[in-house]
Amino acid sequence: MNQLAGKIAVVIGAAGLDNMGQVIARRFAAEGARVMVAGRAAEPLRELATELGGSHAVCDIRRKADVESVARATAAEYGRIDIAINCTGWGLMARLRDTTEEQLDQLMDLQFKGTYFFLQVFAEQLAGSGGGSLITISSASVYALLFNHAAYIGTKAGADALMRCFANEYGARKVKVNAIAPGLTATPMTRREMEMPGLEAAFLKEYPLGRIGTAEDVANAAVWLAGAESFMTGQVLQVNGGLTLRRNPLPREINASLAAAAEKNSQS
Repeated sequence: MNQLAGKIAVVIGAAGLDNMGQVIARRFAAEGARVMVAGRAAEPLRELATELGGSHAVCDIRRKADVESVARATAAEYGRIDIAINCTGWGLMARLRDTTEEQLDQLMDLQFKGTYFFLQVFAEQLAGSGGGSLITISSASVYALLFNHAAYIGTKAGADALMRCFANEYGARKVKVNAIAPGLTATPMTRREMEMPGLEAAFLKEYPLGRIGTAEDVANAAVWLAGAESFMTGQVLQVNGGLTLRRNPLPREINASLAAAAEKNSQS
């Protein structure tokens, strides 16, 4: 405990009940950090900030002015920023031929432009106060492809490239920039899929460590990346139980697992 004692952290994407951002914010606070939580819905952010003894701000990461406002508010309240993490994302599942221009625009705005604004604003902010750690959330599916996920994968891959560029240029100013790549993770964003009988089993066989990931796994990695012990920058930390040693299941394998679960349930 207290690995982040005295540190000032910003967590963007923490408005969803018990989502990855909220889990990470709670873990940062438990480790001694003062936390500013941000996202698009004010009330859950206010409740979380009260719980953590921190602060909150409404922020749409797709708008640079919003990101700048969060950075200014945090620096004004706490004097500096040491850590910032971007937990925003949208896990669109759509076939290549069916993905719409509107969906592409939404993902580009959120996962590419939003990441650029996050890194652009906070890299300069941290560099101006002596350095620190920036973290983005990538995806194992960038490295172990998943069917019907191309727009999501493409924008996450672009965000990983941005992370490396900022790490390269801001390292001399003592700013570390890294990403964490979870695989299938039990979060509110994946709850509907995880509740489908047979779906988890289809993925589980590709995880060498024998279980699906949790938001707590990601929070553990974020604490290490945020701390002084991590001599790492420009890297994607594969926190996915070894999935990227193998592959994600094919659609026919997923469908077979769903069908087998349905048949088993019908016989019980």
